[in-house]
Amino acid sequence: MAKKTAKNEPLFVKSKVREYIKSKGCNTASGILDGDTLNDYIMWHLDKAVERAKANGRKTVKARDL
Repeated sequence: MAKKTAKNEPLFVKSKVREYIKSKGCNTASGILDGDTLNDYIMWHLDKAVERAKANGRKTVKARDL
């Protein structure tokens, strides 16, 4: 997973995540939005994309790196 820091800012909009889950017919537990789990998951994917871009000699992360 991504490196944890004391001040990781959320990389997602809580209301949009809640709205998306609701549109799928489910409720959202507070832990999914208030914890670091979702943010860490997003950061892990972004870190992997950055590594892939660098491995391919690029500084630009592209959709294909995800």
